[in-house]
Amino acid sequence: MIVVTGATGTLNGATVDHLLKRLPPHQIGVSVRDPARAAHLADRGVRVRQGSYDDPAALRHSFADAEQVLLVSSNDLSSDVVAQHHRAIDAAVDAGAQRILYTSAQGTAFDTPYPPLAIHAATEQHLAASGIAWTALRNGFYGDPAQLLGAWQETGVIAMPADGPFSWVDRRDAAEAAAAILTTDDPFDGPIDLTLPEPVTLADFATAASEITGRQIDRIVVDDETWVSDATTSGVPEAVARFTLSMFQATRSGHFSGSDPTLARLLERNPRSISDQLKGLDVR
Repeated sequence: MIVVTGATGTLNGATVDHLLKRLPPHQIGVSVRDPARAAHLADRGVRVRQGSYDDPAALRHSFADAEQVLLVSSNDLSSDVVAQHHRAIDAAVDAGAQRILYTSAQGTAFDTPYPPLAIHAATEQHLAASGIAWTALRNGFYGDPAQLLGAWQETGVIAMPADGPFSWVDRRDAAEAAAAILTTDDPFDGPIDLTLPEPVTLADFATAASEITGRQIDRIVVDDETWVSDATTSGVPEAVARFTLSMFQATRSGHFSGSDPTLARLLERNPRSISDQLKGLDVR
C-alpha cells in the first residue's frame, strides 16, 4: 500500500488522482487531518484515516500496512515544522514502511538566505538517519504566479527585487512525477531535482506575458528595501515581505540555477513551460 499525507491539499491531492490512474484504489491510503474533507476519496475506495504531524499515535495508525509513505512538507508556520517532520518520519518507520518520500525543494541546504531550504535540509538529514530507503522530491518553485509576479496584469510591469535563474514548475507536473516515482521499480534513492529543463528569470516571465497578452509587459527591478517598504505600505506584514525577499536573494545567489532532465523523463514529455502556465490564467 502507498499512503499519502496532505491528500486534501492541492499538490498531494493531485498526486492521489494520478495514483488512482495507475493503481487499484485499495492499494492507496491517505492520512489527513480532517477525514470528512477526503470523503470523495473514500467514495472511490481509497483508505482514509485521520493523522496529524502533531499526533504520532494517529500517524502510526494511518501509516499501518504502508510499503511507501509520501510526506508533504508542513505549512504550519505556528509550529516547529522540523519537529513535525521528524515525528512523521519516525511514525512511518515505526509503522513498518519500507520507503519514505518527502516533498522537498530544489536548492535545499543549510547555508541559504531562504529559510525553508534549511528546514528541508534538516528533514532530509533525519530521513538519511532513519535506517530505511528514502527519496526527497526536490521540486522547483510552484504556486500562485501572483505571489511571484505581483500585479502585472493591472500595471503592465513585473516590479520585483532583483532575481536570478530558477525553476517555476506546474504543480500538476510535480504531482504526476511523484505518482510516477511511487509506482516505478526505480528506487530513486536520496534527493532528486524536479525542475524545468532550463531555469528562467522574471525577465522571461515578462517576455512570455507580453507574447500571450499582446501587451508590453516590462520587468522593472526594485531596490530591496524600497520593495519591502512599498509592500508594508500596501498592508503586507514586514516579516512576510522579508520572507518573500529572501527567496529573490536566494535566486540571485545561484541557489536555484541548476536544471535536471528527471522531471521530463518521468512525465515522458516536456514539463509545462512558464508560457503554458501563464496561458492557464485569465491574462486578458
